[in-house]
Amino acid sequence: MEKHLFLELFGYAASLVIAVSLMMSSLLRLRCINLMGATSFAIYGLLIHAYPVAVLNSLIVCVNIYHLRRMLRAKKYYQLLPLRPDSDFLAYFLEFYRADIKRILPDFKYQMVANQVTLFILHDCEPVGVFIAEQKAGGVLRVTLDFVIPNYRDLHIGRFLFVEQSEYFRELGIKEIAITPRTKEFGMYLVEVGFEPTDIRTGALRIWVAG
Repeated sequence: MEKHLFLELFGYAASLVIAVSLMMSSLLRLRCINLMGATSFAIYGLLIHAYPVAVLNSLIVCVNIYHLRRMLRAKKYYQLLPLRPDSDFLAYFLEFYRADIKRILPDFKYQMVANQVTLFILHDCEPVGVFIAEQKAGGVLRVTLDFVIPNYRDLHIGRFLFVEQSEYFRELGIKEIAITPRTKEFGMYLVEVGFEPTDIRTGALRIWVAG
């Protein structure tokens, strides 16, 4: 492959990575992918002797590293807020994020049921997630909806809810939390949190509430 063609393809690839980064709904992912794109563009600028391009993208690399260090070092504090199943604000929250919820759970339709557990997950008094489940016999809590707004979709919030808050669920008489993820990505996320498979055919998962 000729050097000129290689450099041209390298430049296009760097541009594509930066474009992809801007499509990320998660700020953390945006910073990580943009860092890779800016690094590639800085190298590209050096290779073609376009030093202003190299300098500008080197500065972008530094900015991304700075913000990533702050994001990864920052301690996130969450808390649970129990809700009435007929809460007006719950209805408003579900309607506001209806399109995003439907994208993840196309068949989801909120219906109040007996023995329902309904929680908001708060970050600095801001609701960043909603958890809706039905308590079944035998101490099983079957999840209907576990939705988190885009900028907070990471392992921190999952571990907070399903691991750190085990005492809260235990006080409700819950022994295990069961969920059937609708996407492979969500299933992999739950396994990282600590869930284990219970039914290979349906993809059902569960996590034991620590005693």
